[in-house]
Amino acid sequence: MAWFKKARKPIATATKASRVPEGLWAKCPGCKEVIYNKDLSANLNVCPKCSYHFRLSAVQRLQSLFDDEQWTEHHAGLSSNDPLHFADTKPYRDRLRATQAATGMKDGLIVATGRIAGIDTVVAAMEYSFIGGSMGIVVGEKLARAVEMGLERKQPVIIVSCSGGARMMEGALSLMQMAKVSAALARLDRARLPFISLLTDPTTGGVTASFAMLGDLNIAEPNALIGFAGPRVIEQTIRQKLPPGFQRSEFLLSRGMLDLVVDRRELKATLARALTFMGATPAPASPE
Repeated sequence: MAWFKKARKPIATATKASRVPEGLWAKCPGCKEVIYNKDLSANLNVCPKCSYHFRLSAVQRLQSLFDDEQWTEHHAGLSSNDPLHFADTKPYRDRLRATQAATGMKDGLIVATGRIAGIDTVVAAMEYSFIGGSMGIVVGEKLARAVEMGLERKQPVIIVSCSGGARMMEGALSLMQMAKVSAALARLDRARLPFISLLTDPTTGGVTASFAMLGDLNIAEPNALIGFAGPRVIEQTIRQKLPPGFQRSEFLLSRGMLDLVVDRRELKATLARALTFMGATPAPASPE
């Protein structure tokens, strides 16, 4: 009986520990260290131990780039109308509604204008939690409008890719966005306005096969998965083992597919230097 009473103490302690609020800690997939979420957030969601880059939401991305975390959103009300009346395990229309409710967004992209180191800039950031950051007709339309806004305002454009590729629930209409956005970027290029492509984990499919690799400067975050088809699909197709690090940022940099791989904590300063080098200038300070 005495043994039984002693054995109960750790059980009670475990029960008490389980009442600690969830969401206070995160486990790093890289080094397996447990990190206090406030420390992780203060470090731009980069592990302070091994520099593993956790994924950012589109809003967090804009906060990390724009001065004073201030920006103006554009075209927020655009939403897909399910042009193909598509259904797989459930109707696409229902999937859209559920994702909109979960994310608070109408679709998988935020178009914003603001200043980066004082430079007026158009930034379009993809939201991976919205159906895998896939590019459907709304994402393609908003990207094209973001580029056109850069043309009208004579401002540089930055597109932050975080995507599984084209949205197959919208079929060929989704694939057409690859050409539409690329054509808009060609007009920006003819106007000699800068376009910087920022590739984050993951950037795959039709996004990689179109605008994500068309930047005047192609920058990636460390260890981001970047490619058209995934490595498992490629291995199964060619029946060969792929080299270590295949389709990761550093591998692509060593093969000339990227210009820079930049730690997120240095990204804003790097973008500011690049924009200045490309001819963009800070806006005049407003009179006090």
